[in-house]
Amino acid sequence: MATLVALQATPPRLDPQMLQAKQELLFANLRSLGRVIIAYSGGTDSAYLAWAAHRVLGDNALAITADSPSIPASHKRDAEAFARECGFAHQYIDTYEFDNADYVKNDKDRCFHCKDELFLRLETYAAEHDYHHIIYGVNQDDLGDYRPGQRAAKIHQVKAPLVEAGLTKAEIRELSRLAGLSTWDRPAAACLSSRVPYGTPVTIQTIQTIEQGEEEIRALGFRQFRVRFHGELVRIEIAREELSKALTLESAGALTAIFKQLGFLYVTLDLEGYRQGSLNAALGKEPRTK
Repeated sequence: MATLVALQATPPRLDPQMLQAKQELLFANLRSLGRVIIAYSGGTDSAYLAWAAHRVLGDNALAITADSPSIPASHKRDAEAFARECGFAHQYIDTYEFDNADYVKNDKDRCFHCKDELFLRLETYAAEHDYHHIIYGVNQDDLGDYRPGQRAAKIHQVKAPLVEAGLTKAEIRELSRLAGLSTWDRPAAACLSSRVPYGTPVTIQTIQTIEQGEEEIRALGFRQFRVRFHGELVRIEIAREELSKALTLESAGALTAIFKQLGFLYVTLDLEGYRQGSLNAALGKEPRTK
C-alpha cells in the first residue's frame, strides 16, 4: 500500500486522512475485480488508475490505448513513457470510429460513438483473453460535465473505480503527486476531434492539421492550450497564466506564421483563454475555465 508522505504540502482544502481513505477504497475495489483492462489514454486520471491497478493486481491488469488518428502522437508517447516508468503492461488496440458516418458528422453525440467503438473493441479483446472487467478513468467531477461517452460506458458495463471511490480531479492529482507519479500535473488532454465544432464534419485531414499546429505551439514553450478549428479561421486558446506571453508582437507573428502555413486564412487568439470543453457552449453547457 502507498503511504502518504509530505502531508504538510497538501493543499488546505484536501484532508490527508480522507485522501488516504479514498485511496484505500480504490485499492479494495480494484482488488475485487480480478483481471482488468484499463482504457488508458495516458492523462492524469487514467495514468493514476493504471498505476493503482498495477499496484494491486500486478500482471492481472493490462492498460490498452486506442490507436486512432484522433489521438495525438504526443499523447501516445506520454502514455508509453509512463507505462515504462511504472512497469505496467501496455499495448494498443486499433479503433475505427472514422468508418462510422455518425461519428464523422460530428453532432453532440460524437464522443458516444468514439467510446462505443473503443469499448466494443476492448470487450472483444477481454473475452478472447479472459479479462473480467474493463475500467476507465472518469472521475467525480466529470459527472457534472456533458460527456456522452459515459453513456457508452454504461451500455458496455465499463466500471468507473475512481467515481466509486469518490475521487475528484484535484484529489487524483494530489494522490498522484504523493505517489511520485510524473503525471500529477499533466495538462488536461482530449482527442483531436474535440477541437472541431459540433456540426462541422470531422475528417482525418482536419485533425492532422490541428495536431501539427498544436505541436508547433508546444515547440514555442506553451503548456496548456487548444487549437479550435472554424473552417478558414483558427481560434487559439492558451491558459490564462500563459496569455501574457502569447499577447506579444513576437508571439503573434510566430502563431500567425504557423497557421497561415497550415492553410488558415484568419488566425485569432481567444482572449478568454483556455477553457476545457469550450465548444460545449453551443449546447448551452458552460465550459470550465482553467
